[in-house]
Amino acid sequence: MYKLIAIDVDDTLINDDKVVTEGTQRALEQAIERGVTVTLATGRMYASAQNVARQTGLNVPLITYQGSLVKNLIDGSVLYERSVPADAARKIFEYCERNELHLQLYVNDRLYVREENDKIKEYADISKIPYTVEPDYAKLSAEPNTKMLIIDEPAYLDELAPIFRDMLGDAVHITKSKPNFLEFTHREGTKGHALKALAKQFGCDMSEVMAIGDSWNDHDMIEVAGLGVAMGNAIDSLKAVADYVTLTNNEEGVRHAIEKFVLHPEM
Repeated sequence: MYKLIAIDVDDTLINDDKVVTEGTQRALEQAIERGVTVTLATGRMYASAQNVARQTGLNVPLITYQGSLVKNLIDGSVLYERSVPADAARKIFEYCERNELHLQLYVNDRLYVREENDKIKEYADISKIPYTVEPDYAKLSAEPNTKMLIIDEPAYLDELAPIFRDMLGDAVHITKSKPNFLEFTHREGTKGHALKALAKQFGCDMSEVMAIGDSWNDHDMIEVAGLGVAMGNAIDSLKAVADYVTLTNNEEGVRHAIEKFVLHPEM
């Protein structure tokens, strides 16, 4: 029944040790053998997501940057792309400058920061991606930014989110991938928009699409997919909109969902 499966990476596909278990890997391979297209849908950069995809043997277009970039793993062709609108990017940049917030910019699949600090070091360690320190940050903020990201304390970011929503209106999509990451993309740069575009590319009806995730940035794709699956470790609001709640990322929740709905739906 399901022809396309989109899977979030962090805290979904990979466990807390940052690995894809053998059982989960086997389930992915078995689904692919049955003709199912399996892809990643992540807030990560394409440069980071492709590393995970190659490790798991995937060779299809990947949904990256929360959905702002869908890029083919085989030939690097871009199937879907959205950038933060220039006026919104300028306002975000200026607000962060005034309030001395740590802002990361993503231009042409490269990660930029104004200065090196513990926040970018920890982020780079998690994503396994190099970063570039660029003193002329104003120049970069005027470039097409695939995504902009603020790192700070979760409670503070929760206070900032409505401020930015009032400031930017519906020009951008504001979400979190982790409690301490506040992320900005084009309003159509969501996993939901990207998943619809990818399903159309493969000739799939949305009823034939399964999406699996755990966090705020997975809401859109969980809601548009024919079967939206929330991880056992997902935030409560995602579980509330999901069609099914699987096991946690440390209990091979992705494997469980694929086996239940794709490999052995009769059981």
